[in-house]
Amino acid sequence: QVQLVESGGGLVQPGGSLRLSCAASGRIVGILPMGWYRQAPGKERELVAIITAYGSTSYADPVKGRFTIYRHYPNNTVHLQMNSLKPEETAAYYCHSRAYWGQGTQVTVSS
Repeated sequence: QVQLVESGGGLVQPGGSLRLSCAASGRIVGILPMGWYRQAPGKERELVAIITAYGSTSYADPVKGRFTIYRHYPNNTVHLQMNSLKPEETAAYYCHSRAYWGQGTQVTVSS
């Protein structure tokens, strides 16, 4: 079993920044590929960004240039730096790795 625990969500004004963190623990072998997803009310969960075990990254088009996913070695901890946030990005943000999901952290972008 692998546990994923997110942190760092909150309320931010449009144009502001937040950094989300996801810490993995449990029966982990090696470096995990990890990703961030988000789900707004009434919408499907969507991919935001992923990082492979080797450090390669990929982003959804709407967040390119504003969000950065990175990790701290040797810990399986991944961060998502979110800049220039928009109100439409209000959602629950979830950490994912292999078959596991975190509980989510709420991000609210509002003035």
